[in-house]
This record gives sequence, C-alpha cells and structure tokens, in this order.
Amino acid sequence: MMTLFVIVIVGYGAGKLGYLGGDFDRQLSRLVINLTCPALILSSAMTGELPDREYILPLLLISVATYAVLTGVAYVLPRFLTHKKSDEGIIGFALMFGNVGFMGYPVVASIFGHEAVFYAAVLNVVNTFAVFTIGTVLITGKAEVEESRFQKKVLYSTPMLAAYLTMLIVIFRIDSIPAWVSQPLTMIGNITVPAALLIIGSSMSNLPLRALMGNTTVYATTLFRLVLLPIGVYWLGLLLGFSPFVVNINTVVIAMPVATYGTILCLKYQKDTMLITEVTFITTLLSMVTIPLLVSMF
Repeated sequence: MMTLFVIVIVGYGAGKLGYLGGDFDRQLSRLVINLTCPALILSSAMTGELPDREYILPLLLISVATYAVLTGVAYVLPRFLTHKKSDEGIIGFALMFGNVGFMGYPVVASIFGHEAVFYAAVLNVVNTFAVFTIGTVLITGKAEVEESRFQKKVLYSTPMLAAYLTMLIVIFRIDSIPAWVSQPLTMIGNITVPAALLIIGSSMSNLPLRALMGNTTVYATTLFRLVLLPIGVYWLGLLLGFSPFVVNINTVVIAMPVATYGTILCLKYQKDTMLITEVTFITTLLSMVTIPLLVSMF
C-alpha cells in the first residue's frame, strides 16, 4: 500500500514541476482506458495455470450480487452525504467502485498468495463492466447519457471487449495462450498501475493543500467506502451461503480505496476532478490502516 501511495506522491511532484498536467493527463488517461487497461484485463487471465474450476462461478455470482447492492447504495446514499446535487454522482462512484485492478491485485496476492490474483481478476470482470456502464453514467449524469450514443460506445469499448474475452478464457479454461501474445499484453498492461497513480497525483497537484485534507462529505464517504460497505458485503456474502474463502477475497477487493478510474473518467468527460481527487487521496491514505485491520478481523 505504501509503495503504491509513493507513486501518487511522485505524480504530485511531477505535476507541480510541470512534467504532468493539462492535455498530457487527458491523453494519458485515454491511453490507460483504451489500451493499457484492456491489456491488463486480458493478461490477468493468462497466468498459465488456471485456478480450481469450482471457485470461478461462485466468484462471478458473489460479484454480481455485490455490485447489484452497491448500485442501489450509489444512487440512494449520496443524497444523504451531500447537499450538492452535482456531487451525488461523484460520491456514488466513490462508494461503488474500489481500486480493484490497480491496487487490489497486489494486496490480494500479499494476503492470499500469488495464485489468488486470478480470483481477483475474475471478480474484476464484473467490476470492469460496471465501471464503464453504471460508473460512467454516475460521472457524466443521466441526461447527458440519454442524449448521446454513450451506452452503445461503452458496451463495445476496448475495456469491455477485453472483459468479454477474459470471461471466455475463464469459462473455457484456455490455458495455452502463446508467450508472444501473453508477454506483450502483460508488459503493456503493467503500464496501467503507475500511469493511473501518476494521473491521480498530478490531479492532486492542481488542488490547494487545504483541499487535500478533505471535508465532512469526503470523510463520511471514506467511512462507508473503507469500513461500513466492506463489512456489510462480508456478512451479505455469508448470508447468501458463499464459502468463507470466496467471501474473504471479495471483501478485500471491496475494501480498496476509491477507483482511479473516477479521476480518469472525470478527465475524459471534462468534469471537475476536485471532489473525486480529494476522496481518492483520503481513501488511499487511510486504506493503509483500514485494510490490515479488516483482514485481522476476518
């Protein structure tokens, strides 16, 4: 967690020095969304040895159930956390989406072992679908989406196509992908994590230092994002009858700080990044404490 957070600080410094920012950040965001992230999604299913088949379907099911509940939370809870109508979508995104692809993989590997990265990737299929459909609606607003062809574009965007293909690889247990395909995808996908974290740091450099300390809305959102929602998801999974192993991995994934895609999507659709950057910074900082605490509890 500290290693990843240092990259954010480097991005902050690079933004202050003028190496990052403005149009460069927007172009880098497009590169991450349309190229490096799809490569990361695909390479996550090309580990050579696939996990036990028995866990694949339960992981997909618990992920669908989790994001169904979180969708309701994202549309209802924000109206109680802020008085600004324009901020409700940003807060809803922050509540619904954790940093699964960028921070979830290394954290899951450190807790459950390297083989568990694949299980996190299975969970991330549903997360990816939700980010580029429901998540983008939350960021842009319903009215804008309904007046454009956004939904069609999202369903056939490169991240979604990568998610579809990854799901097929998992379902049909395709484990003989040649190295000349998997290795370049892995190398390109590896750009995603540092690039996305640098973008967050650069966005933070545009904010006054006081803004990075957050406000009541930011800390209330952080409490739900890092503590209350993961605990709720944990007990929901057990009540639905999923095995403790599946529930634990899903809980750790949900306990991640706010997804970096929030900042990236705000940049892509030219939305104000102040609130999403604040809540991303605070949740990333505090997650270094909350994640180890949650793990020790469960």
